[in-house]
Amino acid sequence: MSLLPSELLDIGAECGRLLKARGETVATGEGSCGGLASTALLAVPGASAYYLGGSVVYTRNALDGMLTGPVERPRKLRGASEPWATHLARASRTHLRATWGIGEGGATGPTGNPYGDPAGHAWVAVSGPSEAARHVLTGSDDRLANMVAFATAALELFAEELAR
Repeated sequence: MSLLPSELLDIGAECGRLLKARGETVATGEGSCGGLASTALLAVPGASAYYLGGSVVYTRNALDGMLTGPVERPRKLRGASEPWATHLARASRTHLRATWGIGEGGATGPTGNPYGDPAGHAWVAVSGPSEAARHVLTGSDDRLANMVAFATAALELFAEELAR
């Protein structure tokens, strides 16, 4: 019995398959999805061939403690934004010397975040041989459903970039 939705596990497996076929690696910097993208990538047997590690960067303190150093942080970086998600993707990739990085930040709910974003708002990003970012708006205040939706969106974006 799986505790995660099959859609999330399926996209994690597809990313793993593509990474193995390409001989590439990935690292993650997740925020409001709390590590679910990493969980989906790690649910695949043999994930150690491509998954180098990740972090849950839920606060600025976590960012300062885990992803500072070789990647310069943009000034006045605002959480739950495209620059935030892109920075998390780039910093994760750089810190773990991965081919790819995945970043995510948002507001899961049941209320919005301190920046005024509504519940169900997130940005996901991928950094590697190519870069991409996507805005996610679920329209829901269901915290757990949003966590899954954000992780799924991040891995879908990643799979699209891997398939190019």
